[in-house]
Amino acid sequence: MNARFPLFALLMSAALLAACKPATPPAEAASTAETRIGDLLITSATSRETPLAGGTGPGFMTIANRGAADDRLLSATSPETTSVELHEMSMADGQMTMRALPEGLLIPAGGTVDLAPGGIHLMLIGVRDALVAGQTVPVELRFEKAGTVTVPLSVKARSPAP
Repeated sequence: MNARFPLFALLMSAALLAACKPATPPAEAASTAETRIGDLLITSATSRETPLAGGTGPGFMTIANRGAADDRLLSATSPETTSVELHEMSMADGQMTMRALPEGLLIPAGGTVDLAPGGIHLMLIGVRDALVAGQTVPVELRFEKAGTVTVPLSVKARSPAP
């Protein structure tokens, strides 16, 4: 029985140390994730909290094409939404306009494209449940040449209004 005590004490110490170590929130861990498919590298895939189910939410990411040939993001889907569209937001004469990009988005050879607030982004339409900070939303991206890949979008907290 005495021989088991040191082993028990060691296991308990390890468990206590693991419990004291701060955990990395899921949103931080996923936001640094890289997804590779063919010559494409997808990073910084995020979304923002949504106040209600049934509404819309954004999808942002960086797509780098490390190959010698152009590729094109053709479409996106998610089991967490009724649909996903590729949109472009712009300002003209003080008016914000948003339009869908039905032909997709060119990812030039050797180039990088940012899907970001105020520009090109994914529009998550008909979000089944409100998006909450810390969760991830799977989005399947379909590329012309590289194929199809699922990317986890990390949901971030909304910034407070000024």
